[in-house]
Amino acid sequence: MEVKLVKIENPQGYNFILGQSHFIKTVEDIYEALISSSPFILFGVAFAEASGPRLIRFTGNNEELIDLARNNLLNIGAGHSFIIFLKDSFPINVLNTIKMVVEVCTIFSATANPLEVIVAETGQGRGILGVVDGGSPLGIESEEDIKYRKDLLRKFGYKL
Repeated sequence: MEVKLVKIENPQGYNFILGQSHFIKTVEDIYEALISSSPFILFGVAFAEASGPRLIRFTGNNEELIDLARNNLLNIGAGHSFIIFLKDSFPINVLNTIKMVVEVCTIFSATANPLEVIVAETGQGRGILGVVDGGSPLGIESEEDIKYRKDLLRKFGYKL
């Protein structure tokens, strides 16, 4: 077995969700879940088949995001994985909806941070072991940091 790091290419800093599912129907069900979540959401979805023709299946309503999803998933190369790139939405707005899609088994990450995917490669194929999401902590928040966090959540409209 060989362990590899695959960096997610995300030059615009879009939010994305990386996960694992189990069936070809995933790509259509995720599309329906996302499009139902907001009339303004823009997204691209890619899903890697693990059997049969083993294709990268894709859908979405924004070509740039679809291209990002396809290219990144091809680089990861792990069967039954999926990635969703989002615009005009945050993962917090759709994550529970995605988790409820019956084919979804695991969510590895939901972020806009730089992300490295830890991939194991065997003679059979590739699998995702985990992710490195952003950087390591540099300390513990101060009173000023707490105020900033609370103000930011209110600015985004998540708290009153």
